[in-house]
Amino acid sequence: MLRPVRGVGIVGYGAYVPRYRLPAVEVAQVWSDGQSSLPIEEKAVPGLDEDTVTMSIEAARNALARACVDPAQIRAVWVGSESHPYAVKPTATIVAESIGAVPFTLAADWEFACKAGTEAIQAAIGLVGSGMADYALCIGADAAQARPGDALEYTAGAGGAAYVIGPAEESLAVCEGSISYVTDTSDFWRRPHARYPSHGQRFTGEPAYFHHIISAARQLLDEMGLQPADFRYAVFHQPNVKFPQRVAQMLGFRREQIEAGLLVGRIGNAYAGSSLLGLSAVLDEAQPGDRILLVSFGSGAGSDAFSWVATEQIEARRHLAPLTREYIKRRQVINYARYARFRGKLLMS
Repeated sequence: MLRPVRGVGIVGYGAYVPRYRLPAVEVAQVWSDGQSSLPIEEKAVPGLDEDTVTMSIEAARNALARACVDPAQIRAVWVGSESHPYAVKPTATIVAESIGAVPFTLAADWEFACKAGTEAIQAAIGLVGSGMADYALCIGADAAQARPGDALEYTAGAGGAAYVIGPAEESLAVCEGSISYVTDTSDFWRRPHARYPSHGQRFTGEPAYFHHIISAARQLLDEMGLQPADFRYAVFHQPNVKFPQRVAQMLGFRREQIEAGLLVGRIGNAYAGSSLLGLSAVLDEAQPGDRILLVSFGSGAGSDAFSWVATEQIEARRHLAPLTREYIKRRQVINYARYARFRGKLLMS
């Protein structure tokens, strides 16, 4: 188990979800004459002026509002994503400049599929926990890609969440411990210059998603001497609605423990932002003393598992920025044609 020498926690958090929504039935009508089963209700779609950079900045500003920290004190800005706008030029430097964290800060982009954001949080806990820095900003955000007509197109959504990691005594939720579990499992990938990712169909479920999440969660609970009943909330990576429900049941968690953070049915799978948006929705309603399990999953493959406990400071800072479900309620439905235009799926030459 990973546990820093110095107590560390979440000082501030913030979410962002684009306003546009594509109902899953629109995808089914185009590609299967409406005969396909629908894995979610609808997904969030970024507008023409939105990408991983803009979503990261919005989420970061919300996190800083709750943290009440001078951006100049942040010593790392780390952005995890599968959809960085540039192949060479960091998303993180644009975000750092936009929030006023430059020039004396680390800045880097992280890649590990859908767990790139929690991988950055693991590193930030080490950075702050070692005493090298007091604050680090970690972001998981994506404008998820999916090949037209592919099963992923139903769920590949957009959004992100940002977390300011800092000293435990200033935190609204402290980290009790974490663990990472990784293997070389080729369940989902995208080659250089490939426009869309490939995946191994059902292989993405049983040997990839379930094995890694269950292995990480059980190891963390065993080493901490905790049971599922010791947690008020649990958040698992959510590529669709069924997977997190099933993995929760396999681990012994009740449906009511995952409901607050289960957002995929309304916004789709935000890839690196998926589990972190689930955590932000939970923090929006958690009470002091509530224990929260967070387990991400990234293809390739691996999971990060964390145990957080909300502190007395959570209630005072919760309303210093928009709540996650306020972004989800702010919605404008679009059809498949407009979605195709927004996502650049119509190649003119």
